[in-house]
Amino acid sequence: MAGESVLVIACGALAKEIVELKQLNGWSHIKIQCLPADLHNRPEKIPGAVRAAIEEYRADFEHVFVAYADCGTGGALDQVLDEFGIERLSGAHCYEFYSGADEFAALADEEPGTFYLTDFLTRHFDRLVKKGLGLDRHPELMATYFGNYRRLVFLSQKESPELEQAAREHADYLGLEYAHRHTGLDPVGRTLGEHVVQWLN
Repeated sequence: MAGESVLVIACGALAKEIVELKQLNGWSHIKIQCLPADLHNRPEKIPGAVRAAIEEYRADFEHVFVAYADCGTGGALDQVLDEFGIERLSGAHCYEFYSGADEFAALADEEPGTFYLTDFLTRHFDRLVKKGLGLDRHPELMATYFGNYRRLVFLSQKESPELEQAAREHADYLGLEYAHRHTGLDPVGRTLGEHVVQWLN
């Protein structure tokens, strides 16, 4: 089928990798519509934002896929998607999308109190974490948000000494141990490909 027949509604934090995979794999049949990444700081707003995007765009596409995991919505996102018969990324957190389910489970078992960064979140840490959570204005909130965390794991998509150094600095700022796992784009590509390739004609 010529043209874009599949709409992928994605978290803005996943946008760069999904766009890159679209180009690398020749997925010309998909269109990517991204929602603001800072919704992750207000997960209760994700279901409504996804619903609005579905209602606005679905009439123009044969298929819709949502590139969110549950992402802290407590099942509310699934309730929206069930109404429309639309699938999403599996799992509770989109970090599984980056690392793969098995690796993510191993990391969680190794240290349940783990905070994760990706390339995107590392680049935008000041805006999404420091400012987004109000830590720049109220540093006393650090214990409230991060008191139960023990470790920061940087899941990197690109090999970048600059990003690795930034991630280390972010771990120091949060008072967390630092660990690095390079994931590349393979887990993202496999997971997304399972959903979008089925509609490639």
